[in-house]
Amino acid sequence: MRKNSIKNTRINMEVQRELSEIIRTEIKDPRVNGAMTSVVAVEVTPDLKYCKAYISVLGDEERAKDALTGLKSAVGYIRRELAHRVNLRNTPEITFVLDQSIEYGVNMSRLIDEVTKDLKD
Repeated sequence: MRKNSIKNTRINMEVQRELSEIIRTEIKDPRVNGAMTSVVAVEVTPDLKYCKAYISVLGDEERAKDALTGLKSAVGYIRRELAHRVNLRNTPEITFVLDQSIEYGVNMSRLIDEVTKDLKD
């Protein structure tokens, strides 16, 4: 896998910031607004044609799937807003991916706490 250039890293950060802002302020879909939805990371390909946006949703699995469905249905609007806000040669096609790493980390931390509590007793 190729290491990201400084330009690509900067584009990723800018797209992530703008996607977060669009999702937080512009999207009126209750499936997305009802859940605490945040953009964890963004990967834009070097040719600026494709973008993977990793989304984290606070809540249960059903709420996360609903939020992802809402985002996928609004992808055209989100892409158009991104084109207005970020000056890029091409506006990338956005793919939303559910990121469960935060939930996984919290679960692992809880399991470690349980094991260490048993060792202390």
